[in-house]
Amino acid sequence: MAQARKKTDLHDALRLDPSLLLTATALALFGLVMVASASIAIAVEAGQGPLYYMWRHLVFLTAGVVGSIVVLHIPLSFLQKHSVWALPIAFFLLALVFIPGFGVTRNGATRWINLGLSNFQVSEAVKLALIVYFAGYLVRRREQVVSLLGSIKPLIVAGLAAGLLFLQPDFGTAALLLLMAATMIWLAGARWAHLGALSLAIAPVMAWAAMSESYRFRRLQTFLDPWADPFNNGFQLTQALIAIGRGEVFGVGLGASVQKLYYLPEAHTDFIFSVIAEELGLIGVVTVLVLFGLLVGRGFKVATMALARGEQFGGWLAMGICSMLAYQTLISVGVNLGVLPTKGLTMPLLSSGGSSVLMTCLALALVLRVAHENAVAAGPKRSGA
Repeated sequence: MAQARKKTDLHDALRLDPSLLLTATALALFGLVMVASASIAIAVEAGQGPLYYMWRHLVFLTAGVVGSIVVLHIPLSFLQKHSVWALPIAFFLLALVFIPGFGVTRNGATRWINLGLSNFQVSEAVKLALIVYFAGYLVRRREQVVSLLGSIKPLIVAGLAAGLLFLQPDFGTAALLLLMAATMIWLAGARWAHLGALSLAIAPVMAWAAMSESYRFRRLQTFLDPWADPFNNGFQLTQALIAIGRGEVFGVGLGASVQKLYYLPEAHTDFIFSVIAEELGLIGVVTVLVLFGLLVGRGFKVATMALARGEQFGGWLAMGICSMLAYQTLISVGVNLGVLPTKGLTMPLLSSGGSSVLMTCLALALVLRVAHENAVAAGPKRSGA
């Protein structure tokens, strides 16, 4: 009996959602190609080999795949039982960057910790940790979410985390955290009136945070009219718009971007979408957006299936992760198109950035774990059905 059960468990471990897995794989491989294309000039300028950032991206992507295999074998019941610990872990990581010897400062921002072989951006882990915590909270306090007090509690947690992110400073991730928290509690049954009242209360704080630093205020001015100062404050956005315009319908060809050659800052990270638009045109842009739509849509389907079978934790976990991926993608695209102020957010799986790639892989592994447990709960596949 024990041997038979062991074989069944091994078989169950392979029951992954093919649509989710194939879409994520397609985006990851596409991202690897685009990182290689967008980063050649930057790598050479930095004194590295032309494919340095591609190989670096591949290393973190491989680490993400290895980590995902581990995550796939963690039962949701184990995560739910220990989800309360995700909160202190998140705040510990946020505080760790301010401790001398651990925190790493770049361009005036202290967002990373030194792990020896590489730096790690803690906000990437914090996003996932808070989603795990909120999923557990929604299971424990499901009935309270419909009340004003029940809605406030998770938003206070998100607000405290956002406050520490402001200090780094990382306004984009802070805003993303608040959006994620609000979306999760709304999907869990929070009332529009309560969320609206809380949004009105938070709005002045967010406005103050956006205007309190001169560089943030300049970004808002640049967002309103980037062409007013195209060679200084508006340089990044105008170059992104030029790249997008050059691509037209079919693009200038893979690897043939001009804007990535020292014109477009952060071409391989925050503005990789502009390089995609320039090299692959509208066709490439639509392809990327369709793939993200399929990924997020399938993830929400997995979440609703989990909720339907009574797996509340897995359902809210998948909902939170898919919301995070959707918001991060939309914000990144909006920044590149000039419809949102410039923020330092990468495109999931596409942009170069070891921390982002690694944690996105782990997040998707959790959604795949939810899909796996859905499949196991549904019973063995029927041949000929």
